[in-house]
Amino acid sequence: MKSKGLSDRSNRRDRFHQKAKKEGFLARAVYKLSEIDEKHELFEPGMRVLDLGCSPGSWLQYARGEVGPTGQLVGLDRGPLRGDTSGARIEVGDVLSIDVKQLLGDLTAFDVVLSDMAPDTSGIRSMDQARSEALFERALEIARLTLAPGGNFVGKLFMGPDFKKLCEEVRKSFTQMKTQKPASSRQISIEQYVIGKGFKK
Repeated sequence: MKSKGLSDRSNRRDRFHQKAKKEGFLARAVYKLSEIDEKHELFEPGMRVLDLGCSPGSWLQYARGEVGPTGQLVGLDRGPLRGDTSGARIEVGDVLSIDVKQLLGDLTAFDVVLSDMAPDTSGIRSMDQARSEALFERALEIARLTLAPGGNFVGKLFMGPDFKKLCEEVRKSFTQMKTQKPASSRQISIEQYVIGKGFKK
């Protein structure tokens, strides 16, 4: 999983990078989630949120603002986070092998499962698509295992040969399935976000 924070030099002239820095967010990716949330209304105060591949932490920052002090946040990444994600419990581990019981901890379920995970890109498009699909499938599996009835899911997925099939997998488990490429995504990016609302337990 690869996450680009505000230290990435290629981002420095990016307007979303500058906006994130000005507004105190750890990465420009926060605006992808805010756009998705504005359109699909993912959060409510008091919700329990799981963020897979959470580094550098901007999605947790955004979610904290939406769920408020009574909400509970859990993040997972391969290493500890450097930025301020106060109020969130951070688990360190591999998303492909971690036990969902570790993610849940004392919680019985999550209300929202988020995944902005992307593979360490090779430059070989077919390989990167396949790796993205594997991460997306695992995120969806974790969502199916941990979401409360009526819960919501957001997962990043590179456009590839199995894109429609994976969207249909989301449709099977949720009352609504939508896709979105936020304006804050880079134009050259092949990423899309698949949104599932209303988990059918």
